Amino acid sequence: MDCHNCDKFVLSGADLLYWRRKREQWRLLAEGAPDDATADYLHQHFEPTARAIDGLEKALAGLGLLDDALALDLRKPQDYFHRVWSTAFRAADLADAGDDEQSEYSDTCTTDNNPEQDIA
Repeated sequence: MDCHNCDKFVLSGADLLYWRRKREQWRLLAEGAPDDATADYLHQHFEPTARAIDGLEKALAGLGLLDDALALDLRKPQDYFHRVWSTAFRAADLADAGDDEQSEYSDTCTTDNNPEQDIA
């Protein structure tokens, strides 16, 4: 839930469906909140993670892996060497990519530009 503050946390295409389900759970939790203040708090708390999920979708689409990621059935044996499993992105970078506009969280996501560390 605090992925935007950790420069070592990565997401792959295999994580997409899990995090999409989590996003839906948080939305349902916020919808059932007893008041608007609580609902706003829940939306705000999950917002950086939602941006990372959006960024992951964009990154996978750019690589042509979005359909593969959406088709995964984690209840069946998988080919873990497939690109949808082995291609990973820093969550902080995904949160930036998922954010089309500047937000209050954008200045907290810092990473260095060392390409050797970018390889996951």
